[in-house]
Amino acid sequence: MHLSPLRILGFLFIALTLASCANRGTPTGGEKDILPPKITASHPENFSTNFKGDEITIQFNEYVQIKNLQKQLIVSPPMDNAPVVTPASGASKTITIKIKDTLDPNTTYAFNFGESIVDYNEGNPYPYYRYVFSTGNTIDSLSVKGYVEDALKQEPETFISVMLYEVDSTYNDSIVYKEKPRYITNTLDSLTSFSIDNIKAGTYKLIALKDENSNYLFNQKTDKIGFKEDYITVPSDSTYGIKLFKEAVNNKAIKPTQDAASRIIFPYEGDYEAIRIKVLGETPEGYKTRIIKDKETDTLYYWYQPQFEVDSTFFIVNSGTKIDTFKHRFRDLKQDSLNIKALVQGPVNFQDDLTIEANTPLSKIDSTKISVINRDSIQVAYKVVYDSIYNNYRFPIEKEENEIYSFTLLPGTFTDFYNETNKDTINYAIKTKSISDYGNIRVNLRNAKLPMIVQLINDNGDVLYERYAKEKPIVDFRNLTPRTYKLRAIFDSNANGKYDTGNYLLGIQPERVSYPKEKLDDVRANFDFVIEFELLD
Repeated sequence: MHLSPLRILGFLFIALTLASCANRGTPTGGEKDILPPKITASHPENFSTNFKGDEITIQFNEYVQIKNLQKQLIVSPPMDNAPVVTPASGASKTITIKIKDTLDPNTTYAFNFGESIVDYNEGNPYPYYRYVFSTGNTIDSLSVKGYVEDALKQEPETFISVMLYEVDSTYNDSIVYKEKPRYITNTLDSLTSFSIDNIKAGTYKLIALKDENSNYLFNQKTDKIGFKEDYITVPSDSTYGIKLFKEAVNNKAIKPTQDAASRIIFPYEGDYEAIRIKVLGETPEGYKTRIIKDKETDTLYYWYQPQFEVDSTFFIVNSGTKIDTFKHRFRDLKQDSLNIKALVQGPVNFQDDLTIEANTPLSKIDSTKISVINRDSIQVAYKVVYDSIYNNYRFPIEKEENEIYSFTLLPGTFTDFYNETNKDTINYAIKTKSISDYGNIRVNLRNAKLPMIVQLINDNGDVLYERYAKEKPIVDFRNLTPRTYKLRAIFDSNANGKYDTGNYLLGIQPERVSYPKEKLDDVRANFDFVIEFELLD
């Protein structure tokens, strides 16, 4: 059959249209790129010697970008003036390092980029790229290796700076506060081990810092620190373990301010128990004071009466290590009125007590104006416990399950520092649940070195319950609210009943802390758990 040219063109058009329709849809785009970028050249070459310039370029086979450079990039030895790395944003096939510092002679430098270099399209990182050069004839090739643990927490911190200070004629222990280290590396965000590479033979002090300010200097207020007690010698085949801890802050008094007619705020750092406050000079006749600690912050409230008739006075604050003198100018402010509130009420655990606090210092309680009855209106015996530091009264009672206890506090029950009393009757109630609503845990401590502090904590490390094992390696936690707990034990080496952290300058390591190998099962209601806690030597 003979087809005309016109019909042939028509058939071709239809075929092309059908083919086009058949190809419509979402393209697959091929397999996802999972390969990291590749370096094609660097100028000068990596591991060059006799480096004289101030600029380094690194070229890649595809567009790359730099992420989290401030955290990831570690320059060893650290430079006083940080190098400028481009591109700071966007993408390029070339990374440029502009050196802004004067380089030391005969020194090996290393730029550790971590995983900050990623390809532009998929974000695949170039893993732990290091650029190394020497201003001398040789590249230093020795290493120091180890790992970092947290002294108190089960999980270690991330981005820990591990540093070496050269022990020479200028070295002293306080160098960590004032000077940058000779060599440095970083554990980054997924590692607990470290390797400080390209160092020369010598004697060093090994330090680890959770460096919150990223300045390679130890700040006691913000940073955690860890250290090896003895100097280390390089070369060495040893693997060094470092425990990171938060030092107790040195005692320090801070300038006071006034926030009520007869109340002055004294902020402080360190241990409040060591602080002593007194007036320098004359005080009004019959002058009295009370000091109360804030529950949340490092603050002491200094209450006084009567008021001063002068505009200002001087306070001497002895923090235990230093004596400061502060000039204080009095302000004409409103006087606080007595206000009572309960800290615990409603449903309570069996170890919880009704606790009442006031906004002004309490000075006296009239227990004849207090009554406690149960749901059957039977009188219940109670005790009165006063905490003068936190300004609260606690009322322990013998509790039974599924019971309601009603507290009635008549007018005049409480008298404060300014002789003001509560004018109204105050009523509070607490309720107990059934014992079967709670769970119990017995912990058998294996290989225990008594005394030990045993704690149940939450995921944040907050202590929820604590027991002290002094004579027997067994502790019981009773009437626990059902939930998830973590268990830890503290070796109380000085037997003072509390966890003691370390101190770098004194060369003191923190007390040892141990966690169980196995995760605890969730505490369930009406269930008794027995845990065999194997403590490692």
